[in-house]
Amino acid sequence: MAIHKTYKLYIGGNFVRSESGRYLAAQSAAGTHLENVCLASRKDFRDAVSAARSAQEGWANKSAHLRGQILYRAAEMLQNRAGELAGEITRSGHSSPSQARREVPLAIDRLVYFAGWTDKYSQIFGSVNPVATSHFNFTVPEPTGVVVVLVPDEPALLPLISLVASVILGGNTAVVLASEKYPLPAVTFAEILATSDLPGGVVNLLTGSRADLAAHIAGHMDINAIVDGCGRAEISARLQSGMALNLKRYANHALPRDRWFSPDAEDPYWILNTTEFKTAWHPIGL
Repeated sequence: MAIHKTYKLYIGGNFVRSESGRYLAAQSAAGTHLENVCLASRKDFRDAVSAARSAQEGWANKSAHLRGQILYRAAEMLQNRAGELAGEITRSGHSSPSQARREVPLAIDRLVYFAGWTDKYSQIFGSVNPVATSHFNFTVPEPTGVVVVLVPDEPALLPLISLVASVILGGNTAVVLASEKYPLPAVTFAEILATSDLPGGVVNLLTGSRADLAAHIAGHMDINAIVDGCGRAEISARLQSGMALNLKRYANHALPRDRWFSPDAEDPYWILNTTEFKTAWHPIGL
C-alpha cells in the first residue's frame, strides 16, 4: 500500500496539524492521488492571524536593507531546491517538465526583483512636500499590517512568490491561502521559508477551501488588507461584501495564467496596495 505524506500548515514559523484533524487529497490534473494536505479550519486561520500580528512590528522595524537581504537569502534557498520544486509542479500535471523548468527560475528572479524594492520604494513613492510655513514636510510609506493573500490555482508557484513578496517587502506580514487545486509547490515553498532567515510569523501558509474561509477572512477584525489573486468571482464578491463592515483594504491582483510570466506581475504599484502614507511636520532649525 502506498503511504501518502500529509503536509502540515505553516504557522508562526512552525509546522502544525490542522485543529480539525481533517485533510484534503492533493491530486494531479489527471486525478491521481499525490499526497495529503491539511484542511485549515477557522481556528487555524485565527491562529495564523495572531502569529502574523505578533511578528509584524518586529519585521517592520527591521531596516529596509536587512529585509531585502533576508528575501534575497530566501531566493538563494529557493534556487537550491529548484529541481524539487519543478518536480512538484510537473507531477501536479498542469505543466510540462519544460514549462516547470521555466517557471521555477522565473519565480527565483521574481523574488530577487521584489527584494530589490525594499530599500527603494520609500524614496520613489515618498515625497518632500512644499509648505508655506517654516517646516519640513515629509510623506513616507509605512506597512498596513497583517495581509491575507489568496493564491490562484495556475501557475502553481509564480503567483505565490509574486503576491507574497510584494506584500512583505515593506514590513507587512502575510497569511497565505495556497492554491486549493495544486497546493504542493506552496507547501514545499513553506519548507524553504522555515529554514531561511525569514522570522517566524512573517509568512504563514494555510491549505484548504477558499469557500469555507472567505467569509471568515472578510469578517476578521485584526486583518488590515486582503490581496486577492485567485481570480474567482464568487470568492471576490464574498470577500468584498463582508469587508463592508470593517473597511479592510481590498486589492484584486488576479491575472490570466500567461500574464503571470510577464512584467504585469512585477508591477511596483502592487506594493502601494498594502502601504499607508504618513505625513510628518518638523520645524526648520530644530
